[in-house]
Amino acid sequence: MTEITNFRGETSHQSGEAGVDASVAVLIRRVGERVRRARERRGIPRRVLSDMSGVSPRYLAQLEAGEGNISIGLLQRVAVALDHRIEWLVGEDDPWNSDAMRVADLFRTASGDMQQSVLRVLSPEPAEILRARRICLIGLRGAGKSTLGALAGKALDIPFVELNTEIEEQSGMPVDEVIALYGQEGYRKLEAQAVTRVIATHDTMILAVAGGIVGEPETYNTLLGHFHTIWLKAAPDEHMARVRAQGDERPMAGNPEAMEQLRSILTSREALYGKALAQLDTTGLTVEEALAQFLALIEDRKFLS
Repeated sequence: MTEITNFRGETSHQSGEAGVDASVAVLIRRVGERVRRARERRGIPRRVLSDMSGVSPRYLAQLEAGEGNISIGLLQRVAVALDHRIEWLVGEDDPWNSDAMRVADLFRTASGDMQQSVLRVLSPEPAEILRARRICLIGLRGAGKSTLGALAGKALDIPFVELNTEIEEQSGMPVDEVIALYGQEGYRKLEAQAVTRVIATHDTMILAVAGGIVGEPETYNTLLGHFHTIWLKAAPDEHMARVRAQGDERPMAGNPEAMEQLRSILTSREALYGKALAQLDTTGLTVEEALAQFLALIEDRKFLS
C-alpha cells in the first residue's frame, strides 16, 4: 500500500488508487521542475520570488523539490511572478520545447525596435491608433512616476491619473485594504479592469501604474499596446531614499536585506520594464531637471502628436 499526498494536502492509503496517485506525484514533480527552471531562467532568487508571489520560501523549496502540494490559487501567483501562464507549468508538453516559448524568449531578448516591428506585424490595427495620445509611466516606486506625471500633466494641460486611485474609487476602499480583503489575485483583477476602463474613457492622458503590473502578462500587454510606455528608472539607493523621504520606513523596517531584495527585483524585472517604448533615468536629477527631460522625451518621440 502506497502513501501519497494529493493536491489538497490529504494522504491516501488506498491501493486501488495507486495509478491515480502515481500520476499526481508525476504532476507535482513536473510542476516543481518547471517552476525551478523558470525561476533560474529569469535569474530570480527564491527569496525574491517569495516576495513577488506571496508564497513562503520554505513552501517554494518544497515545491521545486517535487515534495510540495500547491493549491491552484498559489500556483497562479507563482506563475504571474514568473511571467508565465499557469498551463505552462502543469501541461504534459514541455513548454521550453515549444515554438511559442522560443518565440517568447526571442521577443523578450530582442531590441525595442525589433519588438515594435513584431507587434506591428501581429497587430490588426496600427499601434499609433491603438495608443492614441495616452502615455503610461512604469517602474518601481521612487522613480518619480507620480511626481513627474502630475507636473507634466499640468504643464501639458492633459489629465494625469494614478491607476491605484482608479482602483480605490472602483472598490470603495484603499489599496491596502483591497489586498488584505481580496488578496493579490483580487487586486490584479481590479487592476486589469481599471486599465480597461481608463483606455475606454481617455484618448489623451498620462497614467502612472504600480511597479508590479509588469508581472501580469495580459494586463501589461494591454498597456504596451494602448499606451506610449516610458520606463522611469533610478539607481536602487535612490529608489529607497525617495520612498523613505516620503515618510515610509516600511521597506527597511526589520529587514536588513531590503536593499539586496530591491536590487534583485530590479534585475528580475529589467527585461519586462525594457519592453517600454522609451526610458528615462532620473538618477541624480532634480525634479526640475527630470521634468525638463521628460517633456523633451515626449516631444521628441511625438507621443502626443
